[in-house]
Amino acid sequence: MPSTVVLEKKKQQVAELADRLKGSCAGVVVDYKGINVEDDTKLRKELREAGVVYTVVKNSVLKRAAENVGLEIDSTVVEGTTAVATSESDYVAAARILNKYAETNNNFTIKTGYLDGKVIANEEVVALAKLPSREALLAQIASVVVEPIACIARAVNALEEKGGAQAVAQEAPAEAPAEEATEAPAEESAE
Repeated sequence: MPSTVVLEKKKQQVAELADRLKGSCAGVVVDYKGINVEDDTKLRKELREAGVVYTVVKNSVLKRAAENVGLEIDSTVVEGTTAVATSESDYVAAARILNKYAETNNNFTIKTGYLDGKVIANEEVVALAKLPSREALLAQIASVVVEPIACIARAVNALEEKGGAQAVAQEAPAEAPAEEATEAPAEESAE
């Protein structure tokens, strides 16, 4: 029978992980077996720099914490070695970094993930990882917004180089008056 101290410690771990899951917009659960210390250190550093919190967790703690926040995870997720990466503001960072690592290390696999309180399959985590970063998406949106303004500026600049709107108006041909019909109507024969 576990002591009350051990039970209290586990309850605290469950509550802390549940708060972390609830406070994050996205997360990824991985099986980290086969990772050496050097690679683990590099991976943790990259995740930390991206604002992702990465911790190894006991399967029972993950299962209870997920239940507490309403995430229904498959029983296969809480088997083997398990680590959780969560991000409070970046939907893509954890998935991108962990997927990149999983592609180069056969023993390291993505189990599942979640977005805004909904569990997603590992295939969806991989698809999420392929999305550009938030900064890249904002740059793309900015270029779409700025392009029409840049076109107008280039057109105005071209007009200015030609001597302004008056020079362009002088170069344009005047409209020719509509030609009048010159043929007379055919006479009807009276036979």
